[in-house]
Amino acid sequence: MPRPNVKLINVIAHVLAETNRHAGHADILREQLDGATGFDPDDTSSSQHDAAWWRSYVATIEAAAQKASATLIVADDR
Repeated sequence: MPRPNVKLINVIAHVLAETNRHAGHADILREQLDGATGFDPDDTSSSQHDAAWWRSYVATIEAAAQKASATLIVADDR
């Protein structure tokens, strides 16, 4: 149903937020494919941590995501 009272600034803000979200998803997928992070995949100077640190960091993030996922599933079952 059309919403005639929606202002252009609200539409622009929504489009920008959605574009940002999808660009972030695409960047995550690209990083999974080629392992490069940041703007320049050939620039290794921005790497502040070694591979072991990154594996630990990813494991921490994945554990938090799994915990949040389990919490959401329980909440949805109520």
